Amino acid sequence: MKIKRIFAHRVELPLHEGTYKWSGGKSVSVFDTTIVGVETDTGLIGYGEVCPLGPFYLPAYAEGVRAGLRELGPHLLGFDPRELAKLNHRMDAALKGHPYVKSGIDIACWDILGQTTGLPVCVLMGGRFGESIRLYRAISQEDPEIMAKKVAGYRAAGYTRFQLKVGGDPDTDIVRIRAVRAMLLPSDRLVADANTGWTQHEAMRVVRAVRDVDVYIEQPCLTYEECLAVRRNTDHPFVLDENVDDLGMLLRAKADLAMDVVNLKISKLGGLTKTKQARDLCVSMGIAMTLEDSWGGDITTAAIAHLAHSTPEEFRFTSTDFNSYVTVSTATGAPQRVNGFMSAGTAPGLGIKPKTEVLGKAVVVVD
Repeated sequence: MKIKRIFAHRVELPLHEGTYKWSGGKSVSVFDTTIVGVETDTGLIGYGEVCPLGPFYLPAYAEGVRAGLRELGPHLLGFDPRELAKLNHRMDAALKGHPYVKSGIDIACWDILGQTTGLPVCVLMGGRFGESIRLYRAISQEDPEIMAKKVAGYRAAGYTRFQLKVGGDPDTDIVRIRAVRAMLLPSDRLVADANTGWTQHEAMRVVRAVRDVDVYIEQPCLTYEECLAVRRNTDHPFVLDENVDDLGMLLRAKADLAMDVVNLKISKLGGLTKTKQARDLCVSMGIAMTLEDSWGGDITTAAIAHLAHSTPEEFRFTSTDFNSYVTVSTATGAPQRVNGFMSAGTAPGLGIKPKTEVLGKAVVVVD
C-alpha cells in the first residue's frame, strides 16, 4: 500500500457562544480548520484535522497548515501510510519543525491503519481503558459573574471539570477563581488556566490570594523558568501546557518536579504517533494528562477520543469535545458528549466519515 495523493479542505467553524476569549485580550469567533486526506493506491482514504487556536497562541496558523502540506506532501508520495514510525522519520527529514503541519497527515495514516486492520485506533494505540472519557469545559474569559453563571449551566449539563480562562488583570482573576469555585461541589475540579498571561509577580500574587481555594494552576507565565518559580512557591496542583512541546521538555519538567499534570496537544507534538510517545512516557513516570488538541471539530474530537480512551484511567486527568463548541459538523461517526463524558468509536480507524457537502472543494492537492 502506498500514498497516492494528499489533499486538504478548508472549513470555517463558528462558535455556539459567539466568541472564545483568553489571556492578553486574544479571541476567536470563527475557527479556520484544515481537514487533511491521505489517499492510497488501493483507494483507501484516511482523514485528519488541524485547527490552530488562531495565529497568536502557539507557533502555528491555519494557512501555514496548507502551505506546509504543499511543501511536505511531495516527499511522502509512494510511502506506506501504515509504517507510522518510518513516515514520521521521513516527515521530520523533509521539513524541519512545524509539527502542526505533520499532525493531520499522521492522524490520517492512523485512520488508514485502523481501516486496514479492521480495528479502532484506540485498540491499535494500546487498548480501550474504561467505558468513557471524562470531559472538561473551557470557560471563555469574561466578567466573573458571567463565568460563574456559565459554569453553573455546564455543570447542570453533566460537566464536572472546568478550565477557567484567566491570565488577565490579577485582581479580577482572583474574583473569577473564587466566584466559580463557589458554584462547584467539592468533588468537581477547577483549573485556572492563564495561558502564559501573567508575569511572574502577578502569578505569585494570584496563587497567594487563592491559597485556600481548591484549584489547579495551569501555565501561569510565558517561560518555563517563570512557571517553575511559581510552582516552587505554591502548594496548588500545577499544570504545564505551552512549554511542553517535545519529549526533551517533558523529561526536563519531570526532573524539576515542575508539574503534577501535563497538557498534551496532538498538533503541538506533531500527531498521534508522537503524542502517544509522550503519553506512554507520562504513564511510566506517573504523570497525569489532559489529552486534547489546540482546537477542531468532529475529526479532531475523534482523534482525541481514541488517544484518551487508550490511556489508563488513573492518568487521564481530562479531555475535551471540541465538536460541541462549534456550529458546523464536518463528519458523521464522531464522539458525542453524554452527561460530561464521551467515548471513542468502535468502527475501524477513527470511525468517522467526512461530510463532502460541508468540506467543499479541496484547496490543496498533492499527487
